[in-house]
Amino acid sequence: MKRFIETIKNIYKIEELRSRILYTLGILLIYRLGSFVVIPGIDPSMLQNLSKQTSQGVLGLLDMFSGGAFSNASIFALGIMPYISASIVVQLLGVAVPYFQRLQREGESGRKKINQITRYLTVIILFLQGPSYLTNLHAQLPAEAFVISGTFFTISSLLMLAAGSIFIMWLGEKITDKGIGNGISLIIMIGIIARLPFAFGAEFASRIEGGGGLVLLLIEVLLLLLVIAGSILLVQGTRRIPVQYAKRIVGNKQYGGVRQYIPLKVNAAGVMPIIFAQSLMFIPSIIVGFSDSGSGFVASFSRYTSFWYNFVFGILVILFTYFYTAIIMNPVQMADDMKKNGGFIPGIKPGRKTSEFIDSIMSRITFPGSVFLAFIAIMPAFAGLTGVNNQFAQFYGGTSLLILVGVVLDTLQQIESHLLMRHYDGLMKTGRIKGRTSGTSAM
Repeated sequence: MKRFIETIKNIYKIEELRSRILYTLGILLIYRLGSFVVIPGIDPSMLQNLSKQTSQGVLGLLDMFSGGAFSNASIFALGIMPYISASIVVQLLGVAVPYFQRLQREGESGRKKINQITRYLTVIILFLQGPSYLTNLHAQLPAEAFVISGTFFTISSLLMLAAGSIFIMWLGEKITDKGIGNGISLIIMIGIIARLPFAFGAEFASRIEGGGGLVLLLIEVLLLLLVIAGSILLVQGTRRIPVQYAKRIVGNKQYGGVRQYIPLKVNAAGVMPIIFAQSLMFIPSIIVGFSDSGSGFVASFSRYTSFWYNFVFGILVILFTYFYTAIIMNPVQMADDMKKNGGFIPGIKPGRKTSEFIDSIMSRITFPGSVFLAFIAIMPAFAGLTGVNNQFAQFYGGTSLLILVGVVLDTLQQIESHLLMRHYDGLMKTGRIKGRTSGTSAM
């Protein structure tokens, strides 16, 4: 406790770090307040049916990602997921389309152009999702809930929903530029945390009413802690490849002659495969008009406990893990950099053989990491099938839990870096926090 208080004092002493943290908290407060601003023209006292609809199923996940804004019929109801979907499309185009590949190689100017295209695509997605959300409102709420109706209400609501999501995107970019941590990831995380007390309260009430007692609730919490521990190990696990640097003598100075290591993470992609896969899994619900009713193959994707939902979700997580790892870890570039700096892996020829060796090692360690990531992602389904409350079950899986673990570790790592740069002790007494900067920085 004494060390914790000392760390807080050290953070307060560093003006830049203090300003960044306060700026981040202020932006997050604005986001949370905005999630309670109801769309003009809707009576806030008549949203019970909408809240009931989002208490279970895939829509419960969507409501969790928006921090409750979906069930509040807020101007932030569509949340940040349209921007995530647009980012997926643009990154996939960066693999297949030469124009986007050229932009990626142009450095800062290319990155700005890609961000601009992503924003335009986000607006298009918003105007596709907006009508579905309004259709769902008309289906779930009584006619008396709409103080204003007609074409004016539809057009104004579409504009406000689109503007709300664009504003959230802007808030996330401001956190990344002037705050601490990755803005988009923090916004998703704060929405998940906001739903945790309600989910825990619902589970507590269901156990008391059902006669299960506090013993079962304690067992559930202990299992949740075990899943958290596994998530932390997944985020921090690494495999080190030794690199020997040859001796070079320039003038009277000697360079090289030392051995270093390339740390390859078991889960180099971090939480991005979970976020990307989950955003795609929301599409079937949008196709069926946010409806949990009905039957058939498409309707099964509106139930997070269904076989096909979890099967497709798990496959998408594995595929996105490989895809995202290939983007952020380039074996050819790593081999070229080592060769230019006089480095080599003992027993492996420099150049193409080195890149092939690194690629084979990455493939081997990525596969178990991706499978474990997919297993954690579908954990809520198993929790739901064992009788855990639908809202609380969501916190057993990577959709929420791994995002919380990864984003918190990444943010704490940035805070620790500020402390260590100014010769203060880090947040941990021994060792250093291992974040997953590569996993979130791409957002």
